[in-house]
Amino acid sequence: MSVIHDPLSEEATSRIIRAAVAASSPLEIRGGGTRTLSAGGAGHDILSSASLSGIVAYNPAEMTMTAKSGTPLDDVEAALSECRQMLSFEPLDVRALLGTGGIPTIGGVFATNASGPRRFVAGAARDSLLGVRFVNGSGEIVKAGGRVMKNVTGLDLAKLMAGSFGTLAFMTEVTFRLLPVPETALTVVVSDLNDAQAAAAMATAMSMSVEVSGAAHLPESVRGRFLGGRLADGAATVLRLEGLSASVSVRAEKLTAAMASFGPVGTLDPADTAQLWREIRDVHAFADGTARPVWRISVAPTAGHQLVAALRLETGVDAFYDWQGGLVWLRMEADPEAELVRRYIKALGGGHATLLRAAADVMAATQVTQPQGEAIEALNARIKEKFDPAGIFAGNVATGARY
Repeated sequence: MSVIHDPLSEEATSRIIRAAVAASSPLEIRGGGTRTLSAGGAGHDILSSASLSGIVAYNPAEMTMTAKSGTPLDDVEAALSECRQMLSFEPLDVRALLGTGGIPTIGGVFATNASGPRRFVAGAARDSLLGVRFVNGSGEIVKAGGRVMKNVTGLDLAKLMAGSFGTLAFMTEVTFRLLPVPETALTVVVSDLNDAQAAAAMATAMSMSVEVSGAAHLPESVRGRFLGGRLADGAATVLRLEGLSASVSVRAEKLTAAMASFGPVGTLDPADTAQLWREIRDVHAFADGTARPVWRISVAPTAGHQLVAALRLETGVDAFYDWQGGLVWLRMEADPEAELVRRYIKALGGGHATLLRAAADVMAATQVTQPQGEAIEALNARIKEKFDPAGIFAGNVATGARY
């Protein structure tokens, strides 16, 4: 039976890791457990960040915060809301999609590089990470980066931790930058476009000086699963504008005029805008309580709809698009068809496909992350060896630590 280690400090974490190395006993890193699909993973002992919780420093004037890695994301966002600040990258919550429980943590957010709709204009979680403290696979306590943006010492090392999924080290503390909450937000909705027309409309919108902060396309097959079915009939191409009220009003008028040449145009108020983009962020359309395979695919914005069209000729799929069409959320009706999906991605210029959901036996039999070339694999192996020479951290990017 797996043992759960729940250290109260970096020093205790170091002792646990050193003991695991001495016993050749792998450790599986766990944050809030939101991506835990089966308790105990492969039977390895668990190293949990649950007790490493609390906001260490918050400087609203500098728009930076430092928090221990196990701090619940809700606690971070509650503190930020008091000063009308936010995480710019809109971290997604995978619990409904995966059918899991747990509590999202700020360490888990950065360990998985969890980034939502604003990522294509504001950057990913990685781009907001300024500093990190961690314990490596030798039990050494390491600090990289700083608490203000002017201090860039070790910044690249901090960014290396983002998206590492518990493969390199156990993060104990993170420092990250913030942005002010926009005064208001609205969404321009262009109705009844097919996928190719929507790609053209989004490209036009992004080329304009209206500062679109969200660009997504919801085909008719999924449109009714957003906003409780309140979006207008037909596919919905949605474009978010944020900022000062007067500015948003002027920009919305300009964007609406430009989009009228593509199709019928409407708008959503701030409340519906917040709900819609939260549902897009959390892949609400496919949070259906099933284990039907769901892919998260990143390609060039012009290639997303071509990929889906090609796949529809060979297998049953459903899809919607974020990041101006560059992020495809793809649900398969039966098998993951990993070879087929990746063959078409390669044919369309390349990209990355990650299988986020499927039945446990299917996940075990599928390479869930994008295969890398020999040079990249060799580089990854050398980095892993430097941070975790004994290979004590059992999590890997293919399966992920249990964040």
